[in-house]
Amino acid sequence: MATKADTAALPAEPAAGSTFPMLVLIAGWLIPGAGHLILGKWVRALLLAAAILAMFIIGVALGGKLYSPNTGEPLDILGFLGDLGAGLPFIIGRFSGLGQAPVLTAVADYGTKFISIVGLLNIVAAIDAHSIAIGRKPA
Repeated sequence: MATKADTAALPAEPAAGSTFPMLVLIAGWLIPGAGHLILGKWVRALLLAAAILAMFIIGVALGGKLYSPNTGEPLDILGFLGDLGAGLPFIIGRFSGLGQAPVLTAVADYGTKFISIVGLLNIVAAIDAHSIAIGRKPA
């Protein structure tokens, strides 16, 4: 049997169908660090945004490839999904023509890996913000 002290220590459950956790998740995916920023985690948001954006810029500067969605090759599809995880940086990069040159050197291949890792890191950060928003993970 729970006492008043026990129930007061439990985190508040979000309302059923609440859009706030989904907003945190989508914002965190679209703009690196935005999910944590919405939750008021300023330092974590700035560190994530700085790391993700710096890695994306370095990957593009090294000549990394931004995958397109319609090649039909299984590894290209996985690369596209990894890149898409970066959110707006990937979308802006694709529409501005970045990362379209063929990868011919090892340095450009490293850049491609940087960009894919950026997408995966951003997805993990968005899920982390969502977990904090729903109370699954303590802040």
